[in-house]
Amino acid sequence: MIRTIFFDFGNVVAFFDHGRAVRRFARHTAMDPVELALALYGGPLADDYECGKRPTEEFVREALLNGRLSCGPDEFLAAYTDIFWPNPEVIDLLPRLKGRYRLVLGSNTNDAHYLRYTKDYADALGHFDHLVVSHHAGARKPHAEFFEYALRFARAEPHECVFVDDLPINVEAAEKAGLCGVVYTPDGSLPARLRSAGVGIDKL
Repeated sequence: MIRTIFFDFGNVVAFFDHGRAVRRFARHTAMDPVELALALYGGPLADDYECGKRPTEEFVREALLNGRLSCGPDEFLAAYTDIFWPNPEVIDLLPRLKGRYRLVLGSNTNDAHYLRYTKDYADALGHFDHLVVSHHAGARKPHAEFFEYALRFARAEPHECVFVDDLPINVEAAEKAGLCGVVYTPDGSLPARLRSAGVGIDKL
């Protein structure tokens, strides 16, 4: 019997696009946009930040240097965190599950993004019983350490949990940890996929 459902945040509860930030940063650097995106999102600095190994001030300082950006820290953070928009398909499903199941977020995210989206999406995230994020866990999906940490808040055995994520590699890792995995695609199929995983959802 399913007791707990984990949902990823990015591209599940809300969509995101790092390109939004890169386009705003482009006016502050001569660096090629592709190179800039790699400098900000593709290296060990971003990975360390998402795992909570670097504080925000240190990340911003190094990101400004790596991207050869002329903007200040506050302007950087404003652009860096303005990348999300809501996914009504999933947000509208949450109250139909709340109360019948324990809902837990399971997200790779850093401190700056977390502070932004927990404010902007407070109503949607209010349906969750706990928010599990990589910078608190000290590990990112798909690493096993993330799922070991997440299961501390499940209040259920792994086989009593469903993990919903948009990335198949993360779903496969959840399944290796003993959870039931569901790959999310924005095509209206999530309720049916959850039902197939053993989740009871009344049809509207």
